[in-house]
Amino acid sequence: MDAMHLYERLPLFGTGIVLGVWLIALHALLLAKPVETQGFLKRFPRNQQLGQILLALGLIWFWLLVAPPGKGILHSLSMDLGEFNGLKKYLRYLVPISIVAVGMAIKEFLAVRALGLLGLLVAAPLLEAAFLKDPGTRLLIPIFAFVVVIKSLYWVGMPYLFRDAVTWATANQKRWQMLCFAGLGYGVAVLACAFLFWKGY
Repeated sequence: MDAMHLYERLPLFGTGIVLGVWLIALHALLLAKPVETQGFLKRFPRNQQLGQILLALGLIWFWLLVAPPGKGILHSLSMDLGEFNGLKKYLRYLVPISIVAVGMAIKEFLAVRALGLLGLLVAAPLLEAAFLKDPGTRLLIPIFAFVVVIKSLYWVGMPYLFRDAVTWATANQKRWQMLCFAGLGYGVAVLACAFLFWKGY
């Protein structure tokens, strides 16, 4: 396996473009179709089928992290766990079993818990892309990543807070629009910094 993990080779410039475009597109959709998106968010916590899909994606991603070192797409994300490397051989079997067991056993807020799992996994490459890079504006990415981590921990442990947050955000249209514009502005800031300051990083 290469000395540097794939996450460590992620460019700040490319990561900034992807994150900025994603934030802009997401919040533009929330602004353009408030009725449809609010309805989806209100139904999301109880969407068992979508929860099972998100859980499977998260656990497959985790399985790739604990895969044995080697070449090919199944080994591209294999991560050195240091003194915990000995546990990899057990995790490789426990993860697929967990996909089925958790998906069948958890009925309450599975979608929110699974989204939290994905959020925790997404934060790692974002943090690595900005790690020890020179531009001070790079902090836009770690700030976003840490917000995702904090929210994800709550969603996994106390998923009803997602429902409460959606209820609060959708209580009136002015609040909804303010939140959407804030997210849109953050995405524009990330994208602008990517093109202005992050080229070559």
